[in-house]
Amino acid sequence: MQFSLLFCLFVGGEIVDLVSETGAVAKVVLLVLLAFSLISWAIILSKWSLVRRARVQSGRFVRAFRKAQRLQDVAAVADQFRPSPLVGVFESGFEEYRKQGGIVRSLLAIQRAMQIATSEEMTRFERNLPWLAITGAVTPFVGLFGTVWGIIDAFHGLGTAGAATLRAVAPGISEALITTAAGLVAAIPAVIAYNLIGSSLRDFAARGDDFALEMLNAVERQQPQAVAQATEVRR
Repeated sequence: MQFSLLFCLFVGGEIVDLVSETGAVAKVVLLVLLAFSLISWAIILSKWSLVRRARVQSGRFVRAFRKAQRLQDVAAVADQFRPSPLVGVFESGFEEYRKQGGIVRSLLAIQRAMQIATSEEMTRFERNLPWLAITGAVTPFVGLFGTVWGIIDAFHGLGTAGAATLRAVAPGISEALITTAAGLVAAIPAVIAYNLIGSSLRDFAARGDDFALEMLNAVERQQPQAVAQATEVRR
């Protein structure tokens, strides 16, 4: 344990020394990469928390939906299952059903309302997610730019000094390579998170489509009861 702590302190100290000895351009590049990384991690943590809560609440909402005898009972408690995207799908379908007077006049209209709601829910979940793709695509090249600039600066200094030895050029190159490492450190978590969160959102979209079909079945099952109630009222 003590060895690991000493190793981390040593490596951390070496990196701090390398960063402090880099040129102005490299420092600017490192600041840009740090900004990309901080924003990406903020998005990753917020989206991952949202997806995790939505997954749990979706399971609870589906169980409550299947146990309910009437759609009105589900509508009364639907808000407590947010941020599940299925809640928005249900509410759009139920609102269209309610506008039809509780008696289905157009099942296709209810289906279209739920399809629109599914699309809107996925758009809400995907907000800010493209930033992770941008980070994964751009930051390695930003880091590479800093490295190339640092190597050019190192060889320029080597030519000015006139000492063509590895000992003379190695420190400058090692300082330049720190920006490439920083670019990869910013890019790799962003790419991994983008793919994992994107996979979860595709799963939500599929579950939304499946739930819409289940909702249509529930509407059709409730239809005879609604017709009987309407007939009873007329009498």
